[in-house]
Amino acid sequence: MEKSDCPVDTGLGVRNYTIDFTQSIMSSRVWNATAGSVTYGDEGAKFTVAQRGDSPTVQTNFYIFFGQVEVIMKAATGQGIVSSIVLESDDLDEVDWEWIGGNDSYAETNYFGKGNTTSYDRAIWFPVSQPQEEFHNYTTDWSAEKLDWYIDGQLVRSLPYAAANGGNNYPQTPCNVRLGIWAGGDPSNSKGVIEWAGGSVDYNKGPYTMTVKSVRISDAHNGTQYKYGDKSGSYQSIQVLE
Repeated sequence: MEKSDCPVDTGLGVRNYTIDFTQSIMSSRVWNATAGSVTYGDEGAKFTVAQRGDSPTVQTNFYIFFGQVEVIMKAATGQGIVSSIVLESDDLDEVDWEWIGGNDSYAETNYFGKGNTTSYDRAIWFPVSQPQEEFHNYTTDWSAEKLDWYIDGQLVRSLPYAAANGGNNYPQTPCNVRLGIWAGGDPSNSKGVIEWAGGSVDYNKGPYTMTVKSVRISDAHNGTQYKYGDKSGSYQSIQVLE
């Protein structure tokens, strides 16, 4: 948004990427651990907050330019603990799934465009049966026309392009995929964040673990690289390089 010579983003390059964490571990060629470390068990990849400062998070080394992201996972327990699936672009377009550890009945959906945080009225919560005890399928279906959130195959929310401030706040640039857990209720955070996360974290009652069974990511394009053609941040400006 500020300069016209931004480096290109590496694309997925194929239509689909799938990994079953009960059978395989993350390859550093595909995933980058941006904080902490991930362990593995019979149920899949485990993201654990065991003590203050823990926030294991990974993100894909590739970007998708519209497409679908399907994650089968079980959120973490723990007041103040936040489990998350995030799509984020270089110019801060963002699509979120989040679960609050003290809330065993709902999942939150949210989005941002170009890092616009002038309002926090975009989040909508949807009921889900025991997300911390049971695995559920959380799918994001993202196109230039609309953004859909699904729980176990059921559409729970649909955001048309024009409904996001006339498209100005609509996520529309290439995104990588991020999985992680963090302590929103840590005392170092602001009062507003702690309240949103459901209260202060009691680390003595941990560890708190988010478990991801599998991930499927599909790209609407076959680009090996995505280039920002100008500073508008519009999807029309993105050049798909083969």
